[in-house]
Amino acid sequence: MRFSRSWRSAAGATVLGVTLALVAACDGSSSEGAWQGGPSSSAGPASTGPSASTSPAVTGKPVHVRLLEGDGSTWGVGMPIIAYLSAKITDAHAFAAATTVTVNGAPAQGAWFFQNSAIYRGYPLEAHYRTEKYWPAHAKIHMDLAVKEQPAGTGLVYDNSLTLDMSTGAANISKVDGKTKRMVVTSDGKQVFNFPVSLGKASTPTFSGVKVVMEKDRVQRMTGAGYDLKVPWSVRITNSGEFVHAASWNGGNIGQRSTSHGCTNLTVADAQRYFNFAQVGDVTVFTGTGGPTMPSWDGYGDWNLPWSTWQAGGLLKTG
Repeated sequence: MRFSRSWRSAAGATVLGVTLALVAACDGSSSEGAWQGGPSSSAGPASTGPSASTSPAVTGKPVHVRLLEGDGSTWGVGMPIIAYLSAKITDAHAFAAATTVTVNGAPAQGAWFFQNSAIYRGYPLEAHYRTEKYWPAHAKIHMDLAVKEQPAGTGLVYDNSLTLDMSTGAANISKVDGKTKRMVVTSDGKQVFNFPVSLGKASTPTFSGVKVVMEKDRVQRMTGAGYDLKVPWSVRITNSGEFVHAASWNGGNIGQRSTSHGCTNLTVADAQRYFNFAQVGDVTVFTGTGGPTMPSWDGYGDWNLPWSTWQAGGLLKTG
């Protein structure tokens, strides 16, 4: 089934058995050194005035940046780096220019994509960073975001800089086929599961496309027209309410026909096995569902945008 609700803040979502991010960790490791412009130079004789001048610091309304990920965290290979901004900036060029990302020490050729956000109160804009392909498995990712005192548009200036050190786990990729009614799960290229499924019926089809695991709930309350259930072993894959979850009431249809409200129904035993296996950031690819492609903004649908569209920057241009 699919049920709708607003995506709750990361501080309240449980992933991998721990709280996703405490407020104290949301800003990453701040770099508090002040930015200064370089000294002016002159080819003429020494001045009798000040020996040197410095470029004035940029001033304006402060824009604060916080990160979803924290230092030392581990994610699936489809997880973008996500930054939240405390104002709707009007120019992202300095933000992009101040970003340096490495993967296992080598430069990453990634890009930011900006979109409206309602995740954190007071942070109306979010930016996602990804590369053209998924992150490599078992990788060390480092980001420097040296934006403090850089301009964010007319009358706006960033008030902090950030660093991030995170890792990726195994490359867990699930392929869900609406025609065969099977969910084949691989880890680092080796098959680990082959589950029968029931997807969304014709009137409530499951989204197609690439979805990324967002959170895990041992018991998730789901409500809709004619139902109000507490559903075990629920793995969220869209903000609008698609989950991979146990569906004991639908056992006769699992593997045979699609009858759900949009979710991916598994047997209770298979749902528990998948729940214990999945990590936030894992990739799930849906084909043959009869539904439209998952919108990029409906959770972590970033991979449903062509790379050229992604590089354009979304709400703000970066090139």
